[in-house]
Amino acid sequence: MALACALVAVAAADATAGGMAGCNPEAAGPAAVRSVADGRTLTLTDGRDVRLAGIEVPDEQDAAARAALEKLVPGPDVRLLKMGPDTDRYGRFVGGIAGPDGKPIQLELLNKGHALVAGQGGHAGCAAAFLSAEKTARSAGAGLWGTAYYAAKDAGDPKAILALRGRFAVVEGNVLSVRESGGTIYVNFGRRWTEDFTVTALKRSERTFADAGLPLKKLEGRRVRIRGTVEERGGPWIEAMHPAQIEVVEQK
Repeated sequence: MALACALVAVAAADATAGGMAGCNPEAAGPAAVRSVADGRTLTLTDGRDVRLAGIEVPDEQDAAARAALEKLVPGPDVRLLKMGPDTDRYGRFVGGIAGPDGKPIQLELLNKGHALVAGQGGHAGCAAAFLSAEKTARSAGAGLWGTAYYAAKDAGDPKAILALRGRFAVVEGNVLSVRESGGTIYVNFGRRWTEDFTVTALKRSERTFADAGLPLKKLEGRRVRIRGTVEERGGPWIEAMHPAQIEVVEQK
């Protein structure tokens, strides 16, 4: 349940004092950093790797993210933060590194446009803060948001979305309908499932989304932002496995 609700989606990603106040992951002990391996991975002197939770760093942005991360690490001696299951399948510690303010340094990577909020992993209390930091960078055109490539793809342009097949992407659009068939819930952005963009979620996960404030069947008519890996099933498709993948966008 902790992983499933890791980054609960919020209706608006505005920065609020409450959102920041809630981003206080539990300390997981001191550690010593030996090196920065990539834009979201550090190697400790005891041989462990630390994978920063809750963010994605596109391959082509890794050099910039790595340089930023090297500057953000407060020193060789750091404090680890618990932000979900302790390790991933590769044995890496998945969590955070506390910055000088005690908050996860992921916030600064997001704020400067060196990373995207991931679709899973992280810390429930940091949901609003992570999304707000990403929004700040997006609005300012900072870092990776300085190029149109990383802007949210239009759900009404399935060809552009399919060009990202097999890659992490952010897609934004209006939900036309929500239907259920068998054990699957279909969030449709067009009338032609063989061509248009679709998001699917397992029926057994419906309560998880509802508990996170995202009842899937009530998304019809709403404008939403979806993040995840683009696959092809007729048209472009993203499977929603975690509430963090769906963000209701404010109408302007």
